Amino acid sequence: MTAKIIVSQYISLDGVIQDPVGMENSGLGDWIGPFTRGPQGDRFKHDELFSASALLLGRTTYDGFAAVWPLVKDEEGFADRINAMTKFVASNSLSEAAWNNTMVLSGDVAAKVRELKETLESEILIYGSAGLVHSLMPAGLIDQYNLMIYPTVLGRGTRLFPQGYSVGQMTLIDALPFNDGIVHLRYAA
Repeated sequence: MTAKIIVSQYISLDGVIQDPVGMENSGLGDWIGPFTRGPQGDRFKHDELFSASALLLGRTTYDGFAAVWPLVKDEEGFADRINAMTKFVASNSLSEAAWNNTMVLSGDVAAKVRELKETLESEILIYGSAGLVHSLMPAGLIDQYNLMIYPTVLGRGTRLFPQGYSVGQMTLIDALPFNDGIVHLRYAA
């Protein structure tokens, strides 16, 4: 059995995937409100994380997570799980990872990820990490997209699917609307 690579993204209606969906730094004012995914989204993210065996992160996302998650305490065990699980960071500039249980993947990242898929037996989550996702797409290494679509249009920012990129035929696995207007869409790549 091979591992599945699952890209898990917060995304605006126009496909922007950064800053979670750009809410904090969008410049659109207070009408967007603070970043939230609501109780249903919290439950989904909890279950998603606990079903995975590892995280795969790009360097920028890794640096942000490594600076924050070791300091977080929560009652749901999310922080304990993310801190304890195996993490892989794709980077040609990082030689040693400080966050516990982290291994650096350097060189040909697509080849390294292909090896991971063959050696691990569960789900490997990618949070954020647009550059990493964009490098794995053409190599056909992404198995599934979990997208939390927010009812915002940002008009600028990094998009999940770069302009001109064809994702081919993606198959909708399921769609789940949350009470706060967010819709979760899960696609097989």
